[in-house]
Amino acid sequence: MLYRTCNLRNIIGCKLNHYNLDQWYYLQVSLGKRHSSIFFKQFRSRADNYYKLLYNNNYNNLNVCDKKNLDKILKVKQTSTVITRLSSNTNKSTSSSSSDDNDDDDGDNDEIVKLKKELKTTIKNKIVEFKSKEVGIVKERVLESVPSPNDNDNINKMIEGDAGKKAIHPDVIKAKTLRVDLSAESLERNFITPVRAMVDFLLKPSDLESLPKTKRRSPYEDKPPITVYWRKDVEAKAFEVWGSREALMKERIKKEVEHKTYQQNIFTIKRRMKDIRKEVSNEKKIKEREGLLGSSGKVVLTAVIINGSNFLFKLVAWIYTGSHSMFSECIHSAADTFNQLILAYGIHKSVQNPDADHPYGYTNMKHVSSLISGVGIFCVGTGLSIYHGIHGILFPNPVESFYLAYLVLAGSLVSEGATLLVAINSIKKGAEDKNKPFKDYVLMGHDPSVNVVLMEDFAAVIGIGLAGCSMGLTSYLGNPIYDAIGSLLVGGLLGGVASFIIYTNVAALVGRSIPQENLDKINSEIESDVMVRAIYDVKGIDMGNNLVRYKAEIDFDGRELTRAYLDKHDLTAMLEEVKKMKSIDQLEPFLLKHGESIVDMLGGEIDRIELKLKKNHPEIRHCDLEIL
Repeated sequence: MLYRTCNLRNIIGCKLNHYNLDQWYYLQVSLGKRHSSIFFKQFRSRADNYYKLLYNNNYNNLNVCDKKNLDKILKVKQTSTVITRLSSNTNKSTSSSSSDDNDDDDGDNDEIVKLKKELKTTIKNKIVEFKSKEVGIVKERVLESVPSPNDNDNINKMIEGDAGKKAIHPDVIKAKTLRVDLSAESLERNFITPVRAMVDFLLKPSDLESLPKTKRRSPYEDKPPITVYWRKDVEAKAFEVWGSREALMKERIKKEVEHKTYQQNIFTIKRRMKDIRKEVSNEKKIKEREGLLGSSGKVVLTAVIINGSNFLFKLVAWIYTGSHSMFSECIHSAADTFNQLILAYGIHKSVQNPDADHPYGYTNMKHVSSLISGVGIFCVGTGLSIYHGIHGILFPNPVESFYLAYLVLAGSLVSEGATLLVAINSIKKGAEDKNKPFKDYVLMGHDPSVNVVLMEDFAAVIGIGLAGCSMGLTSYLGNPIYDAIGSLLVGGLLGGVASFIIYTNVAALVGRSIPQENLDKINSEIESDVMVRAIYDVKGIDMGNNLVRYKAEIDFDGRELTRAYLDKHDLTAMLEEVKKMKSIDQLEPFLLKHGESIVDMLGGEIDRIELKLKKNHPEIRHCDLEIL
């Protein structure tokens, strides 16, 4: 139908009778599985639009087969369309049609006549039929539709709508879209927080009040939105406040230097506080180790209890037997108890903190108490034992039963032996800590309190043996002279022990040097320092309680000291400052300032060396370094 319409549209539009040009024509087109009908109005001036609308609507709405099949159907002329001209008067239209045809036949050629006859035959049938295998068979149906005015309006709207669509959708030239360059760097649309604006750009809160700001969601949960500024606005404000970017950078560098200096000072203070806490901790450990709760204090307290008990038992045995040897042992135990009480007081006093009257502390109280104990043993123990022995020789007493005395001596031997073992174990432990042999540790008197206990208990065990032998000879031979001789032997033993205690403590109180190998180690550590050329007049004094006082005079290397000072300053700035000087009055303040700073630095170097020595040698309590 469309194919035929395309060929005949000029004939239909131009060759029809001119009386019918203003009349309406309707075309019913039926395509599809079943049928469809459309009425439309055709004007001669709208012939082209009408055909395009007709073809496009039917071609797009047809769904009985694909487009290829439809084109094939149109080509083989398998579709027929009835073009019906409707009029209100059938008879009149028939007669006018016949007369018009007769008039037109004269002027038309044979082809036009054939087409007209074909159209008349199709109009008489008044049917639309589809007899195609692809489309299917559609039943014939008589079309008796009469057009109405509304149909004309619908056709006009369809034609106008199609034209409007073409007008609304003209060919638009697509513009090229700009792609995001991910390699580019930009801060134009960055936000910045108020704190960062003040830190990075050195602005005050008052400077930010005039800047535009916005709210952004907080990065923290359950927190209100945060206030942010545009970075470009903050930069512009910073340049306005500081004058230029260079001025801002100079101020930032200055602030960073001040911050680093502050951090360095804080670090120095923290390090010093750490050293102080370490020293305090060491002092507490020394108090615990050297006090009454330490090893020496425990040994002394144990000896006080045992010797006090022995004194009571020996006193009862002497009263019962009247033996001179037992009297000597009774006096010996009493003296030991008294002396060990003095030692306990000295241990307690030695760990007391220094004060204004005793700036170096009370560490020598151990030696003082041990010296008093030695003198007491010598005067009381030795004197009374020798006196009682001489009295027994000059005035012998009759021999009595010594069974109770033997029992007391046996008990004293066990108790004194236990105390002696405790003292030996304590000295062994101290000698291991000092890496010294047992004998050297005792002879040097590093722990005078334990040495006193050791010597007293050693003398007590030997004295018990001597007293027991003397009493046995007296009982076996019936001669009291042996008992008196035993008293003299015990007195002589006590005198020897007292003399040793007095000697070792006097040497410590006078001022005894620390071992030479320890002193050489400290000296070599100081001499290896880059700032030291040599050391002189070195002294290392043992203060007791494992504490040392070290003193030395140091010859510092002035060149290295000055180099270290210059490393901390900007030489370029110093040179520029010197170049600006025109007189001695300008040069003098410059030299005075740097000379004073070098002297201050020298004091800092002395403090550094002292701290290093105390760290590597914790036994050094006082370190006195003097500049040569």
